[in-house]
Amino acid sequence: MKKIVYLTLTLATAVFLSSCVSEGGKAPELGRPMDWNNNSILTGKPQGVGLNELVNREAKNSTGLPVNALLWRAALDIASFVPLDDVDTFGGSIVTEWYVPEDQPNRRLKLAVFVVGIELRSDAIQVRAYVQTRDGNGWTNAGRDAELGRKLEDLILTRARELRAAAISETSN
Repeated sequence: MKKIVYLTLTLATAVFLSSCVSEGGKAPELGRPMDWNNNSILTGKPQGVGLNELVNREAKNSTGLPVNALLWRAALDIASFVPLDDVDTFGGSIVTEWYVPEDQPNRRLKLAVFVVGIELRSDAIQVRAYVQTRDGNGWTNAGRDAELGRKLEDLILTRARELRAAAISETSN
């Protein structure tokens, strides 16, 4: 049994190594600098997209914010009534600290706002409103308030449209 396993492994290794030789039977030259833009590291043959070209292509296509700037500004404006905990411009997320409304001292909220698109559309903004209720001296999770989340999404969209209208009127004057 050991001989069969040994023979199979040896045969598989030989087949694998023989397939590594390039089509012309010529191995890549060693000692010469590698052209990182379009040559394979293993065979030395040109193929695919090089790392330098990929990085430069991404840098050329970069427009600054990877999210809609109007939605981002509007989200910051609307969420600013609550102290901000974490703001990630490139990820498009805003997380607030816990906030106790003056009219509801036994309830507190935490907002997570996500700008997920680059177009000014209703599906490019998501707001999650987490709620906790007072339980003696502590707080108990009460889940998410989906209705409040939708209202805040609508407010953010309305504010983004106002910002866009203001920008258009400034450029037309």
